[in-house]
Amino acid sequence: MEKVIVEEENIRLDQYLSNNLEISRSKIQKLLKQDKIMVNGKIEKSSYLVKIGDEIGIDSELDFTIKIEAKNIPIDIVYEDDYLMIINKQSGMVVHPAPGHYTDTLVNALLYHFNIKETTNIRVGIVHRLDKDTSGLMMVAKTDEMLDKLSNMIKDKEVKRHYLALVDGVISPDSGTIDAPIGRDINTREKMMVTDVNSKEAITHFKVLKRYKENTLVECILETGRTHQIRVHMAYINHPIVNDPIYNKKKSTDFGQMLHSKSIEFIHPVTGEKMYFEVEPPKDFLDILDSIEQ
Repeated sequence: MEKVIVEEENIRLDQYLSNNLEISRSKIQKLLKQDKIMVNGKIEKSSYLVKIGDEIGIDSELDFTIKIEAKNIPIDIVYEDDYLMIINKQSGMVVHPAPGHYTDTLVNALLYHFNIKETTNIRVGIVHRLDKDTSGLMMVAKTDEMLDKLSNMIKDKEVKRHYLALVDGVISPDSGTIDAPIGRDINTREKMMVTDVNSKEAITHFKVLKRYKENTLVECILETGRTHQIRVHMAYINHPIVNDPIYNKKKSTDFGQMLHSKSIEFIHPVTGEKMYFEVEPPKDFLDILDSIEQ
């Protein structure tokens, strides 16, 4: 049973939970109908107005099962052995099935690759996700044991992940660290924000690679892995990622957001071998860099 201590007042129960948990409001309402959510040990309606100090218990065992079917979608596999895969995700590909995307996701493609006809497990080996419009390297586990090991390695900061990002504006310092906690935006569920309310530690290191007239190309190194972390942090210092559909108000090109998972480095948990993988950004990404240099 997951527990949440309320830090705001006069917000509907369903709205408060959807703002602070990675669960949609419609699913929250279904949980409420099935008495899977309690406030201070009592069952309340979705219209209940929360109070500061309320303790909300959520039964996370409720399974909103959907059948996810295998689909023959090409995957750019950079490395594969009996335990794990490193893939180069294309910009525009959704990782997990969600409303509107049940058949064309990376999970559908992995099921086909693993020769699994269908499943209700939306994770299927995904160790860490990339946003739809972020391209580049991802780790995929081929067994549940390996999934746990790789997930713990990321949690323990034993996996080095470097990203390339083109941001608005010219950044003055050659490098820096953004240490600012991230939580869900209290007004818009789809957004995250720097906040002290129901947030988690988030640390991003950045290094300037090249300055342009109105933009900066930076390398970002994740010390933690919060949802939308680089996007939120760069917007927080007033240098949002070019073409970010959520955190940047202006759209500059037809390509997706200019964020690319460039490299991954870790020690293989089974063989003990040092693993390092690096891929170039997509051609459209490089073309945009060429165009702003002219």
